[in-house]
Amino acid sequence: MGLVEPVRPGGQDVRLTLDEIETLAFDTLVAAGASGAQAVPVAQSIRLAERDGMRSHGLLYLPVYAEHLGCGKVDGQARPQLARPRAGAVVVDAAHGFAHPAIDLGLPVLVEAARECGIAALTLRRSYNCGLLGHHAERIAEAGLIGLGFTHAPASISPVGGKVPVIGTNPFALAVPDGHGGARFVLDQSASVVAKSEVLLRARRGEALPPGWALDAEGQPTTDAAAALKGSMLPAGGVKGFGAGLLVEVLASALAGAVPSREASAFSGPAGGPPGTGQCFIAIDSTAFAAGFADRIEGLALAITAQEGARLPGTRRLVARARTEIEGVEVDADLAARLGRG
Repeated sequence: MGLVEPVRPGGQDVRLTLDEIETLAFDTLVAAGASGAQAVPVAQSIRLAERDGMRSHGLLYLPVYAEHLGCGKVDGQARPQLARPRAGAVVVDAAHGFAHPAIDLGLPVLVEAARECGIAALTLRRSYNCGLLGHHAERIAEAGLIGLGFTHAPASISPVGGKVPVIGTNPFALAVPDGHGGARFVLDQSASVVAKSEVLLRARRGEALPPGWALDAEGQPTTDAAAALKGSMLPAGGVKGFGAGLLVEVLASALAGAVPSREASAFSGPAGGPPGTGQCFIAIDSTAFAAGFADRIEGLALAITAQEGARLPGTRRLVARARTEIEGVEVDADLAARLGRG
């Protein structure tokens, strides 16, 4: 029951409220073997992804999570362990459970450490796919701190000039506080042209990829999603995109003590054991460095939004957020049927 199963024709789409989505996700995870402590934050993450219109990180991934609980790629009974070896260093062992409860354990301590030290870092090892990285960074911004997030993934990007993947799509995120308990903007992007989950989604639907997204196993450009999954993703901006992914690999894998991307098992399908990937979060208290940060950020934001056609990172998510809070989410018939809601 993976992401790349083909869509079956027939059936009707189903509209669900965000509460129904969270309940469905929780019930599915618990039925697959997750404890309540593991299931709650993952179900909340799926709700938030659907709320923000990021369908590739929402219910679409729920069958994969359930499959990985069943085959042992995720330990549904895991209990993450936290240590604070130094004042500004927080370390969490996710114990091969979901990333979300491990992040939930570490973020409050990270925020406390950053307020104490001015800057602090949290790393996670023996972890897993953390969903939308920007949502975790946004929580740091809501605490009044600058939030940086890094998460690596199973290898899917080859170095420019090569054809063997070495790093993952390796997203990074920046969330900037607005001075009023929220985020002025959230930047969340991968080192690849597009997130791999978008290729998985098109493979499941039997849709072609836009040119410039991926290479096949021979290192040749392809628009075939299935061929792309056997090859590699193209880095955004060529050498510069690979460099951004390399930065993430250093922080989320090497620094965290996690399995390298090139050795991690895939986030889709049952093959391999636990991926054992990692994350890194950095929190910065601007007041430790200079006064007036919020005013300068507001000036920067206005310099962008004042231009016709320009927008801040994350604006589309906010638009989707306002809409789905009222209208709910339309789930395609095939996915609804796979989740028992068809």
